[in-house]
Amino acid sequence: MGTGLGQLVSEITDSYTFPYGEIPNFPVSTVEGHAGKLIFGKLGGKDIMAMKGRFHFYEGYDMKEVTFPVRVMYELGIETLFVSNASGGMNSDFKIGDLMVINDHINFFPEHPLHGKNFPTGPRFPDMHEAYDRKLIAKADEIAKGKGIQLMHGVYMGVQGPTFETPAEYRMYRLMGADAVGMSTVPEVIVARHCGIKVFGISIITDLGGFDAPVEVSHEEVQKAANEAQPRMTEIMREMIRYS
Repeated sequence: MGTGLGQLVSEITDSYTFPYGEIPNFPVSTVEGHAGKLIFGKLGGKDIMAMKGRFHFYEGYDMKEVTFPVRVMYELGIETLFVSNASGGMNSDFKIGDLMVINDHINFFPEHPLHGKNFPTGPRFPDMHEAYDRKLIAKADEIAKGKGIQLMHGVYMGVQGPTFETPAEYRMYRLMGADAVGMSTVPEVIVARHCGIKVFGISIITDLGGFDAPVEVSHEEVQKAANEAQPRMTEIMREMIRYS
């Protein structure tokens, strides 16, 4: 439950919560707006494990630490991973507050989460032709249409941060084929796919860049845009979990 999904926590029933600081080997999130709690319970009639707040490479953690929770998910038998994030949009069709279903991603992090000894959860050279599950994407479109919610689709670029992008960087990422850029998600998705876990992801477009007029952006503005998009995000994710 990254940016935009905090509201969904209130709908989890039969829940019990562990602060990250009480879990062996778990990092602790240092980012404002990321609560840092592991929650078990029920949602949409399914047994779920929810992370309220994630870890980022820019916080100083290495990729093994950033993706450690996904390894825990695998050991607990998790079959489907739902991820959300805030991102900056470079696609001229986007506006602030749009929900973008992630069709694919570009890994632009300086460290790869599978670097080093191969974990036996998957092959040394995992295939990534369908990082984001096509059936889940189709279901999201169906749900959104039924609820009158507009969904955009696009490619997510994962970068290390923590600086927001310069106008030139936005333009470069757009030329490379990305529609949105953010500082998370890609490492967790790579490890999930290495483990055979299906993935569905949504980005909230919280700011725009790379256009004619440079736009200043702050973390507070990103949080504000994400909070305003939460009800629509929650509607879709709730039904997606029920479907899965």
